[in-house]
Amino acid sequence: MAEQPAGQLVQVQAGPVTLDGDLAVPEGARAIVLFAHGSGSSRLSPRNRHVAGVLRSAGLATLLTDLLTREEEEIDTRTARLRFDIPLLARRLVAVVDWLRRAPSTASLRVGLFGASTGAAAALIASAERPAVVGAVVSRGGRPDLAGAEVLGRVAAPTLLIVGALDAPVVRLNEAALEQIRAQKELAIVPGASHLFEEPGALDHVARLAALWFTRYVA
Repeated sequence: MAEQPAGQLVQVQAGPVTLDGDLAVPEGARAIVLFAHGSGSSRLSPRNRHVAGVLRSAGLATLLTDLLTREEEEIDTRTARLRFDIPLLARRLVAVVDWLRRAPSTASLRVGLFGASTGAAAALIASAERPAVVGAVVSRGGRPDLAGAEVLGRVAAPTLLIVGALDAPVVRLNEAALEQIRAQKELAIVPGASHLFEEPGALDHVARLAALWFTRYVA
């Protein structure tokens, strides 16, 4: 399942810090999907790299980026504090979205956001902050509720929330968040899947749903 690093290493200035990312732009791509990683994860997450590979096969460019520096990741490993600092993650994600609009290789591409766990909240906030740029949002096992009711009400991008059927608490949180989103929206519950979609075929199901959503709304 693990996806090897693809594309080129890029560095994005986000306020006072520099963030590392892996950028891959297939020939003919008309849109790019920016990944927002969640609790305790990074751009090397095998689950998100697997999904990114499927999206590239569908003709979409991808950018997997760390929203924390290496030093911050070390602190977060000990304290688990920064992974829940949603405003910080969202500010940095917005900075990466802005970088995509400036970089020559991606400036012409429409932007979709793929958020996992707490990264889903950051993705929804970024979409509300950049409504003219972000064309769609997909959440995998995410916590969209952490974006807050005010932000959810401002989300304009078509939003797909994907949750495992066995992840009952997160299903309920996603159902509540879905009611607050006014944009085009959908909740997809993957049968037999738990929070991390580790069951056979579950992550492929997520990847197919995400590819269809982004192809429909941003590509």
